[in-house]
Amino acid sequence: MTFVEPPPEYLTRADGVRLAYRYLAGDGPTIVFLPGYMSDMQGGKAQAVAAWAKANGRAMLRLDYSGCGESDGAFEDGTLDIWRDDVLAVISHVEPIPIILVGSSMGGWLMLLVAEASPKQVAALVGIAAAPDFTDWGFTADEKTKIIADGKIQRPSDYGYDPMVTTRGFWQSGQANLKLANEIAISCPVRLLHGQRDVDVPWETSVRLAEKLRSSDVQTNLLKDGDHRLSRDQDIILLIDIMAKLPV
Repeated sequence: MTFVEPPPEYLTRADGVRLAYRYLAGDGPTIVFLPGYMSDMQGGKAQAVAAWAKANGRAMLRLDYSGCGESDGAFEDGTLDIWRDDVLAVISHVEPIPIILVGSSMGGWLMLLVAEASPKQVAALVGIAAAPDFTDWGFTADEKTKIIADGKIQRPSDYGYDPMVTTRGFWQSGQANLKLANEIAISCPVRLLHGQRDVDVPWETSVRLAEKLRSSDVQTNLLKDGDHRLSRDQDIILLIDIMAKLPV
């Protein structure tokens, strides 16, 4: 789908940092896309969903966390808590109620935190290779020690974000927001999509997430040949089909 990108609008935080967002008015519930770590609202999946939303008269909100994309700030100042609050602030500003949270990778962790903070606003969740708790399972013991001792760690990336930086502040905020050890008090419909060739986030993470969610309406879709990005044409078609068929 071709999509002419409108310029972003901005919400200014109390500290002066401007948060970039794009809101497409339409029928609801409003789709709110939450990008992954070091990604932004110009990513392929976000734009593909935006193009579908525009073509079908659906409301959609995209945004960049502080320090990412077209928002102000330094990436290394970001934490899971700060980015959760960025999302909540933009949602409160735009008031696109009710909402469907669509979270990609780390965005799938953030969607859980946002849904817990605003349960009455959230109609459904869609996780794309959701990566809750990756500060816990995504680093070796030596890497965790280095993050604490040195303040950050840099690792190579296959996604154009080389190096991939993780700061002590982000890691600590992740450890303070672990979700998979106990029941997750989210009761809305949830759809999870994960590739079984994902080398960054094990597909078993989505299976475990499904088990921990309180909701009885949870479906997990595993793509045997899918990777972490899930950005192939067939992946996008499946994602859109899942969103279009949500019981909301």
